[in-house]
Formats: sequence, C-alpha cells, structure tokens
Amino acid sequence: MNELLTEVLEAHGGLRRWQELAQVRATIVSGGDLFAIKGLPQDPVPREMTVRLHEEHASVRPFGAADQKTDFTPGRVRIEKLDGRVVAERKNPRSSFAGHVLETPWDPLDRAYFNGYALWTYLTTPFLLAMPGFTTTEIRPWQEGGELWRGLRAAFPPHIASHSPYQDFYFGPDGLLRRHDYHVDVAGGFAAAQYVYEPMVADGIVLPTKRRAYRRDTEFCPLRDQVMVSIDIIEADFG
Repeated sequence: MNELLTEVLEAHGGLRRWQELAQVRATIVSGGDLFAIKGLPQDPVPREMTVRLHEEHASVRPFGAADQKTDFTPGRVRIEKLDGRVVAERKNPRSSFAGHVLETPWDPLDRAYFNGYALWTYLTTPFLLAMPGFTTTEIRPWQEGGELWRGLRAAFPPHIASHSPYQDFYFGPDGLLRRHDYHVDVAGGFAAAQYVYEPMVADGIVLPTKRRAYRRDTEFCPLRDQVMVSIDIIEADFG
C-alpha cells in the first residue's frame, strides 16, 4: 500500500474501523440528466441503499414500485418484490451494454445494474482501493482554486464491476476525497469528473454527502453546464 493511500484511509476513518463493519445503509436522493437521456428520468423520492462493504453486493428500495427492490452482484442483477419473488433477472448483465452510446435507451435492469455498481463504488470509496486485486499509483496532482489535490490512479480487478477499469481519485490537503474521474463504459464511455462535498461522519467513517458528476473535456476540466448525475446522502448507518 503506497503512502498516499495509507494517509487517505486514515483520514476517512481508518482501515481498522472499516474492517470492523459489514455494510452501510444510506438514504439517498438521486437525479441528473443521464437518466433522462436514457429514457428513465429519476424522481426525487428518497430511497434506501444497502451495500456490503467487503464484497460487491448492493440493493436499493423502492425500485419501479413501492413493493420492489433491486439485488445486484457483478454477475447478476434482479428486480424483486420485497418478499423475494423475482420480477426480472439478467445474468452477465455487463454484456447487455455492448454497442451502447450515450443516447442508447436503458431498460430497468440496465438501470438497476448501473445503480448497483455505482453506489457500491461510491459508498466504499476509498476503502475499496485496499481490497485484494486493486493497484494504485500516485499521479500528477490537480489544482482546484487554492488547493492542490493529490491523485491516485486505481486499476480495478476484472471481477469488480464499475465504471471503467482505470479510475482517478483526488484528495485534498486533509486527505479527504474531493474528485473522482472515470469513463462511463456502459454509456458510450464518456469521460466524467465527479465532485464531492460536505463530508459527514457516520459510525466513525467519513463520507461525502453530495456528489455531482459532469462530463469532462480533453483538458480534464468539468463541463458544468450539465449535471449528469447527482446524489445526496440524507443519512447513513454503518454496521
């Protein structure tokens, strides 16, 4: 583990505390133009997101109906009734995005897959970078206003579903996450810069409560005229 990652993990609550925990349950409100582009505009209703911390598994409720939820793993995604009855299922869900461009419509299982891997990534950052199979390298820092943000480039292992195989994470002088860059491979591979704000402490873990993702230009600058994805965390409980 490199020096920067060690500092970052400590700033977010420490790896020892993280290893004592098994899951996080967060109340979220999400939105942004990406979902309208995909033909599935997002309403502002709060939803409950449950994420396991040490394996890639996530669920959100309600989804599509008040009595439905999702169940996501990298190799399979489901929409289920709350009693566990399966409404729809897709195995090897990543393959369904072959040939997609930004404007390609999504069906509900596509959306459930995207939601599952994206929120799992966000709610386990930066601790997922210490999981087996991840490698990180310090990269050129990013200057934002009066701050210099140190960067880590992470190579994701093949068994982890996420936006893209390589992603960049930038941290402020306090060691906390400020920005997360990636390509959205399931939506034509557009380059994104996600800014995070207003950290909170929940059960000893520090996480941002606001995320805003923008398209990114060739100079790595965000195109702030359009919010592609927004996520607000109202509350979070680790256990």
